[in-house]
Amino acid sequence: MTASCGLRPCLVAAFLGAMTPALAEERTAPALALTLNSQETTEAGGCRLTFVLQNDLAAALERLVAEAVLFDAAGRVASLTLFDFGALPEGRPRVRQFDLAGQGCDGIGAVLINGIGTCDGAGITPGACLAALRLASETDIEVTG
Repeated sequence: MTASCGLRPCLVAAFLGAMTPALAEERTAPALALTLNSQETTEAGGCRLTFVLQNDLAAALERLVAEAVLFDAAGRVASLTLFDFGALPEGRPRVRQFDLAGQGCDGIGAVLINGIGTCDGAGITPGACLAALRLASETDIEVTG
């Protein structure tokens, strides 16, 4: 005797079964998470951006440098800069801060990670870092790439 199920429960079970391999692959895929965690105005009137990074590339990074484009609130390019995140151990979070002199936080509408200039680690290439980059923001400033 075979068990049967209604159409809806069978479809749901089939859908979930098909999703399981994709979800497992997503969890194990190499990732380099970069989150804009906070923004604050400095005493000098500039903007301090605080990033949290998580390197899950299966290798420590000796140095990570990203080219960033800052957009103003109207969506126009305000400036280009390099964020040198330094060394990032594998599997451990790191916090990095950057002070942008002469640039108030209220004048930044978005940050575009335009590329990875340096991504040094055993067996790691700049292309691998860019492909594994996962961007997020916990602020009013959007982070894209």
